Amino acid sequence: MDGKLRNMTSAYLFQGEKVLLLYRQGGRVVNNVWTGSAGGHFEEYELNDAKACVLRELQEELGLKPEDIENLVLRYITLRRTKGEVRQNYYFFADLKEQSGEDPVSNEGISRWFSLEEICSLEMPFTAKYVMEHFFKTGRYTDKLYAGIANSERVEFLELSEF
Repeated sequence: MDGKLRNMTSAYLFQGEKVLLLYRQGGRVVNNVWTGSAGGHFEEYELNDAKACVLRELQEELGLKPEDIENLVLRYITLRRTKGEVRQNYYFFADLKEQSGEDPVSNEGISRWFSLEEICSLEMPFTAKYVMEHFFKTGRYTDKLYAGIANSERVEFLELSEF
């Protein structure tokens, strides 16, 4: 391990019991799987501000501005060691305000609404799959922040309390 870090964010947008996911195509790190509605790598000036990164990604990938969403909150942080680096993922959840016209369209792949029951059967990146499973079973009933550490078999979650 040479100390390389990869910091990424992901946003999951909801309307009621539906979540907007992206079938990411042509990505450098994540490709041909379902991911959050938008997300990506931190820019240097965002390294201490995951919210700034996720807001930028929502604008770049879906054309959404902060006033288009509400209840944006960081719900999960995961760590995974793979391919010689530690990957830190910051998972945000928000509600998409009702919009006139068409649903958001991504420039990174195919966007589609899913029911919460459908998401656990989709092919997703390793930590994202466990985040969504945990959210479906537990996280959607709380307002807590969870930290997850990945091993070769699964992601272990703990509540990340402030003290």
